[in-house]
Amino acid sequence: MTDTKGLVQGEPARSANGVDAVTAAVARHVRALRHAHGWSLDELSGRSGVSKGMVVQIEGGKTNPSIGTLCRVADAFGVSVARLLEPDQPEPVRVTDAASAPLLWRGERGGFARLLAGRGDPTFMELWEWQLRPGDEHLSPDHAPSTRELLHVLDGELLITVRGVDHRVRRGETIDFLADRAHAYRNDGDAPVRLLMIVLMPQGGFDRRG
Repeated sequence: MTDTKGLVQGEPARSANGVDAVTAAVARHVRALRHAHGWSLDELSGRSGVSKGMVVQIEGGKTNPSIGTLCRVADAFGVSVARLLEPDQPEPVRVTDAASAPLLWRGERGGFARLLAGRGDPTFMELWEWQLRPGDEHLSPDHAPSTRELLHVLDGELLITVRGVDHRVRRGETIDFLADRAHAYRNDGDAPVRLLMIVLMPQGGFDRRG
């Protein structure tokens, strides 16, 4: 499936509070970053490729943006998605469990992706957990130039398409590729796929108008 789902958080019993907290954090950081750059709403819209109306909704905390939208906004600012979700005063040492990590994508067949951790100094880096059920597919847009993704398959067999070329990655195998081009992850097998992903991003913003 394409990336149309809004972000969700945690287990069902506490998902409402989690979504509210994540939505509020994204709204706060997007407003602050836009003002720090001296950009208008139109400027951020143009640089990110996200509609002005959606930017207004995000800054107002009135929508749960999809993972694709978050990536585009983060790329425009030259920050990681994790930067848009972090608390105001990050702790010098932080231990978290997977249940508290924000779920930023859900597949139509029950798969999901959650952002386990992320850092922006000195290098932008994110650590993700992905699970794709049989038939699940995630289509990802191009990220900022020179962005790399490293995926290690823990269970199952993943099909990754980069610039129209398919790559099968089996249990115990790792793939490293440039993610500054359209790519997709798909599970076309009969068993669930579980993997860990590290995303490494360069410093600097990404103007999609250029």
